[in-house]
Amino acid sequence: MSGTAPGSEATPAHPAGSWGAAWLRAMEGAARDTARLARGRAYADPGRDGARSAAGAGAVSAPRVGTGRVLAYVHGSRARPYRAEWRLPVLSEEEWTAFLTAVAARPVLAAALLDGELPYDVVPVAHSAGVRLLPGAGDLLPACSCPDHGHPCKHAAALGYGTGRLLDADPWVLLLMRGRSAAAVRAEVTRLGAGCLDPSAERPRTRGGGVPARRSGGDVGGSLFDGRRPRATRLATEAFATSVRPPLPEPQPLPAVASEPGVYPELPGAPDADALAFLAADAAVRARCALSAVPVEHDCAEPRTVGEHDPLPDLSRWHDTVRLAATHPQLTGRRTLSVRFAGLARSVGRDPVELARAAAAWRQGGRAGLAVLEAAWDPPAGDFDRGRSALAGLGIAMTIHRNQLTHTTRPVQLRFGGDGRWYPYRDASGRGPADRGGSDRDSCGDAADWWPEGPSAADPVQALTGLGQR
Repeated sequence: MSGTAPGSEATPAHPAGSWGAAWLRAMEGAARDTARLARGRAYADPGRDGARSAAGAGAVSAPRVGTGRVLAYVHGSRARPYRAEWRLPVLSEEEWTAFLTAVAARPVLAAALLDGELPYDVVPVAHSAGVRLLPGAGDLLPACSCPDHGHPCKHAAALGYGTGRLLDADPWVLLLMRGRSAAAVRAEVTRLGAGCLDPSAERPRTRGGGVPARRSGGDVGGSLFDGRRPRATRLATEAFATSVRPPLPEPQPLPAVASEPGVYPELPGAPDADALAFLAADAAVRARCALSAVPVEHDCAEPRTVGEHDPLPDLSRWHDTVRLAATHPQLTGRRTLSVRFAGLARSVGRDPVELARAAAAWRQGGRAGLAVLEAAWDPPAGDFDRGRSALAGLGIAMTIHRNQLTHTTRPVQLRFGGDGRWYPYRDASGRGPADRGGSDRDSCGDAADWWPEGPSAADPVQALTGLGQR
C-alpha cells in the first residue's frame, strides 16, 4: 500500500509538518492492509467508534522506547495483552556527527536544543547534511505476539498511531529511537558549539560597567554562548537574579483517574523500563488519592471530605501487595495471572490465584473487603438481621453461616463486613448448592470456589442486584 489511511494527516493531533504526521506517513506507507490500519486506529483511540480496552484508558499502554525500536502492550479481546513493536534503523556515527555539526552551526537552532526543545526545523537541517532523520516507509518493520501475520496487525497499527501522538508530545523520542538520548545530543551540541567559537575573533565592545554590547540581529555567530556558558544557562541566571516572583497559578482540577506513566527509555545500565513504569503508575494512584483525601485502598472515584480518612495508611507487606495487584492498571482484572502478577505473588510467598482472589476483594472494599474474604465472624444483632429479613421479604431464600448468606438455588453469596456493608460473591466452581453438599460454608473449602464479584453495598438487596440475581 502506497497511500495513507483516510484522515491520518488531517487530524488536529497531527498537523501537516509535525513529527507525528511524518511518522504516520512512514507507517501507513509500510502497511499492506488499510482495514487493519483502521482497526488499529480505533484501538489506539478508545473514544473512537466506541472502542474500549481492558486497560481502561486506551488499548495501548506503557510504551517503551529504546535504540532502534518502540514497543508497548496492546489490549485486544483477550485478558492478556499482546506485545507489539516497531523497529527502525539507527543513524551511524558519521550521520550523527554530520547532523549535530550542522545543528551546532546554527546558533538559534542549537539554543533551542539546549533549552530542551526539538523544533521541526532540524529536519531540513539534517537533510542538508545528507542525513534522513525521519524514517521512510521502507525503514519501519512491525512485529506482534498475536497470531495475526498482517503487516502490520491491528495491535502494531495501534502502537503506530500511539507513537505518532507520542512524537508530537515529545519529539526527542525519535532521536532516542535513532540511537541517541536527549542528554547525549545536548552534550554533543554544546561541545560542537564551543568548538565553533573563534578565540581570535574580536570580542564585543562593552558599555560602561563592562557589560557587553548587544549585537544587532539577535543571536548570530558565537552569540549562542556567553563566554563558555550555553545561552540557556545565561538566561536561567538572569531569570533568578531577582527575588520578585509572580503569584502562583490556581491548582489544576483533580483528574478523574490517575494518569498512566510516560515513556521510559531502555538505556544500557538503566533500571528496567517496565519496573519504572510499574512504580510510576502506583505513585500516580497514590498521589491522586492523597490530593483527594481518599484512602489508597479504595478506587478514589469519589472525592471525600479532607481529614475523613488517612489517604496513605500504613499497610502490611501483604496488604500493600494486594493493593498493588488491585489498583495497578496492568494487573487489574479477574484471574489476570501474567508473569509480573505471578512474580508479585511469589514475592510474598503466596499463590497467584490466591493473590488474584485477594485483589478482587480489595477492589470491593480495601482492607475491609479483604477481611471479609479471609475470615468469617459472628455479627451482632442489628443490621445483619434486618438484611436477612429484607431478603426473605422478597422471597429470596438464603442459608446462613455466621456472616455469610448463601442462595439456596443459585451460585451467589452475600457476606456482611465489619464496616456494615454487604459483599457479593459468586461460586466459580460451576457446581450447584446440591453438588456442594453444604460445604460452601467454608469460603476456602474445596467444593466451592467463591470469588468476590461486583461492588459492595450498604443494602443487601442492592448488592445482590449488582450480580443480576434479583
